[in-house]
Amino acid sequence: MSAAEDALRKRSDRNGWLLSAPALILLLFAASGPLLIVLVYSFLTPGQFGNVVWDFNLDGWRGILFTRDIFEGTLVLADAHLTIFWRSVWLSILTTVITFAVGFPTAWFIATRPPKQRAMWLFLITIPFWTNLLIRTFAINEVIRNEGLLNTLLIWIGVIDTPIQIVYTDAAVLIGMTYVYLPLMVLPLFAAIDRFDMRLLEAGYDLYASRLQVLRRIILPIVKPGIVAGSILVFVPSLGAYVTPRVLGGGKNMMIGNFIELQFTQGRNWPLGAALSMTLLVIVMIALLIYVRAANRGDNPHG
Repeated sequence: MSAAEDALRKRSDRNGWLLSAPALILLLFAASGPLLIVLVYSFLTPGQFGNVVWDFNLDGWRGILFTRDIFEGTLVLADAHLTIFWRSVWLSILTTVITFAVGFPTAWFIATRPPKQRAMWLFLITIPFWTNLLIRTFAINEVIRNEGLLNTLLIWIGVIDTPIQIVYTDAAVLIGMTYVYLPLMVLPLFAAIDRFDMRLLEAGYDLYASRLQVLRRIILPIVKPGIVAGSILVFVPSLGAYVTPRVLGGGKNMMIGNFIELQFTQGRNWPLGAALSMTLLVIVMIALLIYVRAANRGDNPHG
């Protein structure tokens, strides 16, 4: 490489960094800055009426798993905290599985429609995004509450005699999150299935493969990127959901997001809330790594 080409390359690299500098600075202060503040708060002492006292303290991180006995002052396992963590992770996994079970046939149906009809079906899928999340949550609440549409219909057709208590249970939170996040699963699956070569199905049937074998060995491996993308888009917001568990789960069926909000408001324990926030961030990062590794593990090196 000549000196002139080397100088031109360095100038091009420098110009690229200069052009990207505003975005990098914005990302540093708008994303990393607040996270750094939360991380610092997690190592401080809670104030008497909220806020923090600038004294180094590990009680915030210790409070994630342990709580102090009010009579003896000893540390005991925080069963309620672990229950909230387990409920959040379990409901998020179930939400991802159910949205996939419902979203995959839906995406397949849309992708196999004539090109002129696909736009209409995609338009119907995206309609819920036009409405505020809180309004959608109250809408599903009107369907599953004791005097709602579901119980009224079941009583009218004689399936039940008294309303089924669904609201303020984990089942209500699961139904609500599945309804809210279903489009986030359908759209990536549709994008993956839309590029699927349908001639591969004919080849599979010509080789005497059953429907289950075609699904397991041909369809799912090829659309795996859409499955992984949809799972990430559903699992991550489900894990940190606040509005849906608050409205449909009530006070006793809270998830991590509600528990964090409680520490910053009524609990007045900002270090614990900050430590919980960082813990949630770590859980999300671990989940993303698992999803990415699962997506790459089964890739065919020969294309």
